[in-house]
Amino acid sequence: MALTTLNQIIKQLETLEIEEIQQLNQTIQKYLINREETLNKASFHQTLINSGLVKQIKHPPYQMIPERKLIQVEGKPVSETIIEERR
Repeated sequence: MALTTLNQIIKQLETLEIEEIQQLNQTIQKYLINREETLNKASFHQTLINSGLVKQIKHPPYQMIPERKLIQVEGKPVSETIIEERR
């Protein structure tokens, strides 16, 4: 099945403009770099486990960081207040 898909992609390349092929090339290069980094990291983690240096690899859960809103402060700048309080 993968070979059939690859052949279809190659046939479709003939219909693309040069700019589209360049964009496709950039996307593929980014994908390959990310894939290589992922494989290297997985290999590194497996080596750590096999060597006994670690028992398990914990991956932090992905959490959205809420967008912070700026607040208006009246009076002196906060940085000046902090410097004065340190003296």
